[in-house]
Amino acid sequence: MSLQLPAEFLNQPTPFYYYDLALLDQTLAALTAAARPGNFRVHYALKANFNLPVLERIRRAGLGADCVSGGEVQRALEAGFGADDVVFAGVGKSDAEIRLALAADIFCFNAESVPELRVLDELAGTQGRRARVALRINPNVDAYTHPHITTGLDANKFGISLPDLAGVLEQLEQLPNVELIGLHAHIGSQITELSVFAALSRKLNDLQTWLEDRGHRLPHLNVGGGLGISYEQPNEHPIPDFQTYFGMFEQHLQRRPGQQVHVELGRSVVAQCGTLLSRVLYVKESQHTRFAILDAGMTELMRPALYGSHHHIENLSSQLPELAYDVVGPICESTDTFGRARLLPETQRHDLLAIRSAGAYGEVMSSGYNLREKAAAVYGGR
Repeated sequence: MSLQLPAEFLNQPTPFYYYDLALLDQTLAALTAAARPGNFRVHYALKANFNLPVLERIRRAGLGADCVSGGEVQRALEAGFGADDVVFAGVGKSDAEIRLALAADIFCFNAESVPELRVLDELAGTQGRRARVALRINPNVDAYTHPHITTGLDANKFGISLPDLAGVLEQLEQLPNVELIGLHAHIGSQITELSVFAALSRKLNDLQTWLEDRGHRLPHLNVGGGLGISYEQPNEHPIPDFQTYFGMFEQHLQRRPGQQVHVELGRSVVAQCGTLLSRVLYVKESQHTRFAILDAGMTELMRPALYGSHHHIENLSSQLPELAYDVVGPICESTDTFGRARLLPETQRHDLLAIRSAGAYGEVMSSGYNLREKAAAVYGGR
């Protein structure tokens, strides 16, 4: 079974992003049902997709917002997320971004270093506020994912190394405008080996005991996100396994009485509801390769060029026997390739191709390179 594109979009100018809002609603229903028994507080990671109709559905489902820039904080507020449901992460927050978030009185900053804590203290003081912070620790847990999207190893730029934590706590005592309310950890993205969340839980359990021995009992834990999806089989697995994901924390994380556990999910919420649609400009054959050259490129979907990542590709126009194609875009870069030696029904000029699982890190990473126009977004399943 391939993508069932509504007939009204078959003649839509390409390239364009198609969002199946009915599938998004089903995904949100599965997510909230899985999170409810453990009373997990879910913050949606705007970096995956900040398209306004998509955000509206997510906000209505009761999720908070996880932001990594001042622009995302502003977008979350404009989309109707309450400031008390906004967390602000990121290793390099600017003064202007911090001032914006402080003025909005957001719930929490996920702070990543002593220099950041000092700046938070200074800027909060000028506004007569206290900045609520969760210390982002680097737990040195291998997420078994692509090296470009792992974030919880000692070699990564993110978070506070565990040996440095005692010194950070000493520094906090000198910062009157900063209030420590929790711990935060995020070990990577597109994680499909869910046992790593058990390892993360054990690290957090030990850390909590260590902190309590030093007089710190924290009301909040933020375990990050990272739950992966099936890029290979989007039709067979349109909704991620939220039950197992939350179950890992329920089984292995030792929550203190009254403690709120937060998660930050992005890709797993929106990836499968989005598809990039593109038409074939030319079919070109060389001595060794048959190319399907599309009117979409790395300007519309950067992930394959950036990570060598896989996206399932379907020809919606042809029922002919399959041939192998390198599916490429029109950009003047050799990395502008969506897939090599992909088996597709025999493909011709003007055929409509669907590049699946593009709802996360598709539209948000798009660019105007080569002076290309921004692709439109359309919505089905309203």
